[in-house]
Amino acid sequence: MRNQIEYQVSGEYALFTDPLMKLGGEKMTTQIPTYSALKGITESIYWKPSIIWIIDEVRVMNAIRMESKGVRPIEMSGGNTLANYSYLRDVKYQVKAHFIFNENRPDLQDDFNEHKHHNIAKRCVERGGRRDIFLGARECQGYVEPCQYGEGKGFYDKIDEVHFGTMVHGINYPDETGRNMLETRLWQPKMTYGKVHFIHPEACTLVRPLYEMEAKSFQLGQSMQSVDALYAEMEGGE
Repeated sequence: MRNQIEYQVSGEYALFTDPLMKLGGEKMTTQIPTYSALKGITESIYWKPSIIWIIDEVRVMNAIRMESKGVRPIEMSGGNTLANYSYLRDVKYQVKAHFIFNENRPDLQDDFNEHKHHNIAKRCVERGGRRDIFLGARECQGYVEPCQYGEGKGFYDKIDEVHFGTMVHGINYPDETGRNMLETRLWQPKMTYGKVHFIHPEACTLVRPLYEMEAKSFQLGQSMQSVDALYAEMEGGE
């Protein structure tokens, strides 16, 4: 597929929080990363407002194991409280993703350079990302490296189907939808022989509005660096 990157992300812990499970200060991870979580990881590798990352598929390499920890999160009113967080333990995923141009941002059309975006993205994968990688939560550090998607042995390679019920797919943001509304998407994923194929965000039928929100504005050369300038910068740094 055009504009595609493949990478492996791993970490000691992960916390892909289901918003419905945040009540009472407790946090419990979902069994697999959400589309939104993987999109956030991919955007930490490389992102600009002129492109939208589409997550195609994730391959679960390690066994799904959970571990609960007693933590002392800081309260908004000050001080600490006690809570139990349930994390995923010893995670490793192979991810396949591609980007498209954000047609809802005609003001950034001068930044629609497919070749340069793709080459920069591949270099960023090789370097472990442009920003710190977090597996759902800041305390869960992740590590990115390039891979050939499908290579190596995965724990679930011989299991035909695993269903996960209804869970969050991701968030619709105004700058990607053209609607001044923040929305959440739900879906019912299944893992087939260790792989979860993600449906496109527009294919999600369970969409719930959250609140009105306007897209953030960007200006090439001022509030954001153009892809041409970034490409030249990376070429000069070789």
